Amino acid sequence: MVHLWVRSEARAHEERVGLTPQGVAKLIAAGFRVTVEESAQRILPIADYASTGCEVAPEFSWVDAPDDAIIFGLKELPDDGTPLRHRHIMFGHAYKGQPAGQVLLGRFKAGGGALLDLEYLTDASGRRVAAFGYWAGYAGAAVSLTCWVAQQQGGIAGRVRAYPSANHMLAELQQSLVTLGTQRPTALIIGALGRVGTGAADLCQAMGVATTKWDMEETAHGGPFPEVLAHDIFLNCILARPGTPVFVPASAKVAARDLSVIGDIACDPDSDFSPIKVYDRTTTWEAPALRVHDQPVLDVTAIDNLPSMLPAESSEDFAEQLLPHLLTLNAPDQGVWGRARACFDRAVG
Repeated sequence: MVHLWVRSEARAHEERVGLTPQGVAKLIAAGFRVTVEESAQRILPIADYASTGCEVAPEFSWVDAPDDAIIFGLKELPDDGTPLRHRHIMFGHAYKGQPAGQVLLGRFKAGGGALLDLEYLTDASGRRVAAFGYWAGYAGAAVSLTCWVAQQQGGIAGRVRAYPSANHMLAELQQSLVTLGTQRPTALIIGALGRVGTGAADLCQAMGVATTKWDMEETAHGGPFPEVLAHDIFLNCILARPGTPVFVPASAKVAARDLSVIGDIACDPDSDFSPIKVYDRTTTWEAPALRVHDQPVLDVTAIDNLPSMLPAESSEDFAEQLLPHLLTLNAPDQGVWGRARACFDRAVG
């Protein structure tokens, strides 16, 4: 019997979850054993999970779970250096040479566990089967626009927060734009045809932002891309990988430009393949904008858990995409899970 253990998230502001109570009920009906940890911050209440008949465990008790339990979470584990003996389903951010990722892989190697990375959960054609991309793009565009509004008011963006719904986010953002009258920025989205880019474009459209949409055809020549500097906001929606061109070189800081806000929604600044060379670290909910140049002003926003700003919509969407594949965990060496395990084995080999 497959035992899936849904852990609580240790990261601040992380209210998302990858499995809904409805999904738990379907797994139990299919013969799975499901344990769900209590959580002080999860958007969905534990009572809704308990009503399915699943087992309920204390927060952060996964470390004592049976050896055969598959631990399912989203974001990073506590950075305590302990060996990891379980199989973990999560976003590991460990296969592109990231320093923290190498530490994580070392913990798996030491404990004999394995990482089944959600980012590398793909179908036979290599396409990801479940992603938070749309809501990352949506929220990332909203934060970028918030940064631009703060600049127009002579400041820098302050703390961001989670919203009960996307409509609440839109209403607050629209109110901040009203203070500027009819003034609106221009935006360029790279990766506009993907999930992330579609979400970013939808937010821009809702806010009346004139948007240029680029995808593979427009970037195939490899750069340079002076058009990026000719827009007020640049939204990067393409994951860093070998061969990704540089969209914003380090020289952009001092170049003649209209560009004043970079929203690196893909957010992988410590990768060697990062296409944005004017910054080197993620930003936070408390300080969403990193000012990388003063005259002319240039802010970068790069929050790595953007969908958490809309935890209800993003959790429901992701869980619906992932559930059919969770139901195949009884064949862990086949299909999406076999491919994910192969990625891990290559990384630690």
